[in-house]
Amino acid sequence: METGVAVAAAPHVASATGSGTVEEQAAGVGILLQISMLVLSFVLGHILRRRKFYYIPEASGSLLIGMIVGGLANISNTQKNIRRWFNFREDFFLLFLLPPIIFQSGFSLAPKPFFSNFDAIITFAILGTFIASIVTGLLVYLGGLLYIVYRLPLVECMMFGALVSATDPVTVLSIFQELGTDTNLYALVFGESVLNDAVAISLYRTMASMRTHHSGKNFFLVILRFLENFVGSMSSGIGVGLISALLFKYAALGVENLHNLESCLFVLFPYFSYMLAEGIGLSGIVSILFTGIVMKRYTFSNLSDDSQHFTARFFHLLSSLAEAFVFIYMGVDIAMERQSWSHIGFIFFSIIFILLARAANVFSCAYILNLARPPHCQIPRQYQQALWYSGLRGAMAFALALQSVHDLPDGHGETIFTATTSIVVLTVLLIGGSTGTMLEALQVVGDSTRYHQLYEENSNGNEIGYMGQNYDEGASTSSKFRSKLRDLRRSTSSFALLDKNYLTPIFTLRNGDCDDDSTTESPNEELTVSRGPGDLEVHD
Repeated sequence: METGVAVAAAPHVASATGSGTVEEQAAGVGILLQISMLVLSFVLGHILRRRKFYYIPEASGSLLIGMIVGGLANISNTQKNIRRWFNFREDFFLLFLLPPIIFQSGFSLAPKPFFSNFDAIITFAILGTFIASIVTGLLVYLGGLLYIVYRLPLVECMMFGALVSATDPVTVLSIFQELGTDTNLYALVFGESVLNDAVAISLYRTMASMRTHHSGKNFFLVILRFLENFVGSMSSGIGVGLISALLFKYAALGVENLHNLESCLFVLFPYFSYMLAEGIGLSGIVSILFTGIVMKRYTFSNLSDDSQHFTARFFHLLSSLAEAFVFIYMGVDIAMERQSWSHIGFIFFSIIFILLARAANVFSCAYILNLARPPHCQIPRQYQQALWYSGLRGAMAFALALQSVHDLPDGHGETIFTATTSIVVLTVLLIGGSTGTMLEALQVVGDSTRYHQLYEENSNGNEIGYMGQNYDEGASTSSKFRSKLRDLRRSTSSFALLDKNYLTPIFTLRNGDCDDDSTTESPNEELTVSRGPGDLEVHD
């Protein structure tokens, strides 16, 4: 009897064993394919950079590789196995791929060009992103009322505006670095993109919360919720960064036999900041970004030389791999996902709307900034045009659009996802590939010293001279407004003095009289944008 039972159970055991073997084999093939595409992506990026072929930038190459593999999977019998290992999951992206990219963006900021343009970067990243989000959402909503696009509720239009306002100009920045554009322009584009992702994800979550709680009609409540989320997340990240600085200053971990412990603790703090913010209902992306800025400014100088070398290269390597992986994943998922092409008008007009919203963002913010600057320090028109052209959409917009599929009902999320996918492919491949031609047409190639005096004057505080000019003559509203903007801009130099006299001596082992650049005289001393397969560096 027992023998019969054993014999009867044998086929089921064999079947289970065979199924497990097939699963393991599929997993091995999937991992091998991922590694192969990563290798191909890095090799292709290196070849394109060596050949100075700017029509297919590195990020575009990674995206194309993923799309080709996904397309081949669609026409083969391996689609199910490929989909299992290359299905773009927003939780995996937000928890594992995005944090090292965002942290490296903040960690690699060279303080001198960043803080010299701090007023402009903050204006473009916060006010500009808010303008772009609102304008896009309103245009989509009005288009629905006029029956020229698929009609969505106002709150969902605002969610769409928030997610497509997230820019990812890695392709543009790589070409900026190769062709040698002005440091001002590079810092503006890079600084805006660093903060832009954080602002966009906070806006999206705020709009989604308004929709869930049916309170989207209260515009002031939306702004209050956004500020609460953003400022709370920023404070959390700054707090974790300052705590890490004090720990490494007083823990005396820089001795020879504790280098591994020192490096391990330094690597763990960014993820602690991210998970802390997510755990208390804030934005981990915003938190880890400011943790990176603070840890580079204060904590990094408290490390030993060996730990500085290791951590700088480790985060650069991690973010480079993550960025290449993201674009490959995007390409595979775009090719394999079933898109909702039933609303072509929505897709077409959405592309037009985001171009108009980007223009409203850049040109209005530049106008406000130029009111507070003397003629020789204003943002030139060709720089504004380059900023407008640099508004590519990338991984963050794609991930938020994928999340909207779960957040929105009745096929609205699928429509938004298809529109966002089209926008990402169009901007990364077409606009990214034509960036070199755009820079030459705007005559900003090799323009590395034309507006260099802006840095010198900002960093030395010479702008106080023109701020103190007498504007009492004809005390018009315009002149008073300009005077207030100039007074606000002076706060940047005040913060520099606070940092030099108080923050640096308290949180670092350095003397406050040290040159600011000394903090970045490290293996990672560059405005490094490791948001793509290649190493993008601008030496300060």
